[in-house]
Amino acid sequence: MGKAKYRLTNLATSKSSDLDVLSGTIGPDVVDIGSLWHDHGVFTYDPGFMSTASTESRITYIDGDAGVLLYRGYPIEQLAAQSNFLEVSYLLLKGELPSAAKLDSFTRSITRHTMLNQSLLRLYGGFHHNAHPMAMVAAIIASLAAFYHDTTNITDDRHREIFSHRIIAKIPTIAAAAYKHALGQPFVYPRNDLDYCSNMLHMFFAVPCEPYVVDPLHAKALDLLFILHADHEQNASTSTVRLAGSTGCNPYAAISAGVSALWGPAHGGANEAVLDMLEKIGDVSHVPDFLARVKDKAAGARLMGFGHRVYKNFDPRAKLIREMCHKVLAKLGQTENPLFELALKLEEIALKDEYFISRKLYPNVDFYSGIIYRALGIPRPLFTVMFAIARSAGWVAQWQEMISDPTLKIARPRQLYTGPVLRDYVPVKKR
Repeated sequence: MGKAKYRLTNLATSKSSDLDVLSGTIGPDVVDIGSLWHDHGVFTYDPGFMSTASTESRITYIDGDAGVLLYRGYPIEQLAAQSNFLEVSYLLLKGELPSAAKLDSFTRSITRHTMLNQSLLRLYGGFHHNAHPMAMVAAIIASLAAFYHDTTNITDDRHREIFSHRIIAKIPTIAAAAYKHALGQPFVYPRNDLDYCSNMLHMFFAVPCEPYVVDPLHAKALDLLFILHADHEQNASTSTVRLAGSTGCNPYAAISAGVSALWGPAHGGANEAVLDMLEKIGDVSHVPDFLARVKDKAAGARLMGFGHRVYKNFDPRAKLIREMCHKVLAKLGQTENPLFELALKLEEIALKDEYFISRKLYPNVDFYSGIIYRALGIPRPLFTVMFAIARSAGWVAQWQEMISDPTLKIARPRQLYTGPVLRDYVPVKKR
């Protein structure tokens, strides 16, 4: 943290004060406005937190202009090429890459926590068969507190560790059970002999009446997607986890709140919107006309999967997913996949069009992820659930960091009030 000062002068009163300028290890400085109300009697106004740092964190760093994403200082490209999701989860939680022995211990712990209590499985029977899987996942995660209430002391380091392992371990099982419930198929129990992503695919697609063998490329593709989605700084769902967690609520409730926030189409549902867009375009020959309508605001057409609130350059995750898309579709014999062809053509034309270049609209992580999920046989309503499984690692890491912070305070944003001023109550007979 730096010792620089930011001089603030109220032009109406001529009163001045010095605000501390805080410096991180990398990234822009921030101005500490904690004394603003006390010194000047005003709040800041920043809808959507466009220019507000809500917390201090050591977990993830994004440079949107340069297209950089770091987990604990490690570039996402290196982790995607050399690591796996559970090692990345350990890194996010602990801050350092594990030794072989520590990774083995962590992996065994996650593997042994994958089963769900039978009573918890019976809760699925209370949902209609066509309930959205995100509704089921949010509810079941919240219900975990009723089954593990003896290990939800958020001031206990060991309880926090158990909770973190349980969330990462159980959320694929919770998701698979939601899928099986929707199909009317029997639940498939986790297998301790399979790796994390192979186990999830097995729970999703195996049936008791015949053997199911997981394709290693499918598991690798899923592992890549999980790594790329594991954390992304203070996004809406992560901020929701922190906001809820700041109240001291049980940690399962905080994660459930994050799942609900992720459900929003502007956040976790964006990859579904990309497929909807591609299907509406219908054919490669229609791409120029579609892009012309995108540029015409009156036409109301939206280019989904391009641009990002943070990235003003090519999303580094999109490049990695694009490569994996080619591999998965080639393995499945779908190199002529019409949606993938559409996506490539859309990308090709948009990246050469000055309209999109000037607005820094580049493909983001959602542009290709839906195509991979679809190729793997995962139904569209479960795309956001896949996102939740991956982001569980980031959520628990962010929650752990927040809860262990000795300066933690309950989050309490302020507002600009524009409602009625003081008025007197009028009895109903006189209105």
